[in-house]
Amino acid sequence: MTAKAPQESRTIMTDLVLPSETNPLNNLFGGELLARMDRAAAISARRHSRRIVVTASVNHVAFNSAVPLGSVVTVEAKVSRAFRTSMEVFIDVWIEDRESGARTKANEAIYTFVAVDETGRPVAVPEVAPETDLEKERFAAALRRKQLSLLLAGKIKPQDATELKALFE
Repeated sequence: MTAKAPQESRTIMTDLVLPSETNPLNNLFGGELLARMDRAAAISARRHSRRIVVTASVNHVAFNSAVPLGSVVTVEAKVSRAFRTSMEVFIDVWIEDRESGARTKANEAIYTFVAVDETGRPVAVPEVAPETDLEKERFAAALRRKQLSLLLAGKIKPQDATELKALFE
């Protein structure tokens, strides 16, 4: 299986924040943003694997800025690393200023997807070949996040978390 660049999985979804999607403070509901991120990430994972994908976990979400009513919101997703059957997808959320058009990063998230066949069984996915400095940084960090997750779940022993141990040596 040939490795793929993160750019090949890049997914961009742009939409407007409508009144029915906001809370009493006229900001986008967090759950609405999570759903948008999940859809963009799923498309990204599918583009990378060319398979059916299912959300395995939401590893990290940072709601750094409110997203006001009427905002133009852009969700960008790319596969940052692939393991045997799973893929980590990094998501950036941008808000466009109504007057200047300037984009500001509002939020980010990291989701994990698993590629499956028609019966729901996990299948192998291509590796990721990062190209930019940011892609390389996210690629390296993905292994540390995976090892931490496995360690916390009791699926690996502390001595086997080599990437995590390297942080403290």
